[in-house]
Amino acid sequence: MSGPAKQLRGRAARLAQLMPSGAGSAARTPFVLLVVLLLGGGLISLLLLNSALNEGSFRLSDLKKQTTDLTDEEQALQRDVDNASAPYALERRARGLGMVPGGSPLFLDPAGTVRGVTGEATASGRQSPMGGAEETSEPTGSPADDAPRGTPPGTSGEPVPTTPGR
Repeated sequence: MSGPAKQLRGRAARLAQLMPSGAGSAARTPFVLLVVLLLGGGLISLLLLNSALNEGSFRLSDLKKQTTDLTDEEQALQRDVDNASAPYALERRARGLGMVPGGSPLFLDPAGTVRGVTGEATASGRQSPMGGAEETSEPTGSPADDAPRGTPPGTSGEPVPTTPGR
């Protein structure tokens, strides 16, 4: 037997031609193909991730602009509400509805007498006397009699008597 110690014949010989001869020369094609597929898949994944982040960035920019617009609108509406609830605007609208200022207040003494000027309210803001007494001169004996005219009873600085248990 001169040559290889063992000669393969037939089918085994054909299979031996497909297999690399020796341990140093392994089949590199599947490994190279695997590396190329992994790199390509990674690049495509990065491209999809980058486009998704850009889409989110555009959405965030649109939402910030919408928030700014809505904040401006809210401030304008609040300014309108403040202007409509200002005292001069309320007075103008009340006069448009036919309302007049109430004038000075009246107070009832504990004895049932009326303190203050009674009258009908007019458009000028003053009360016109209707024949009612301006102030009663009947002494009631309460500390509110010493209070200045137009102040409610119990505000003259004197303590107001209270019932026990309250």
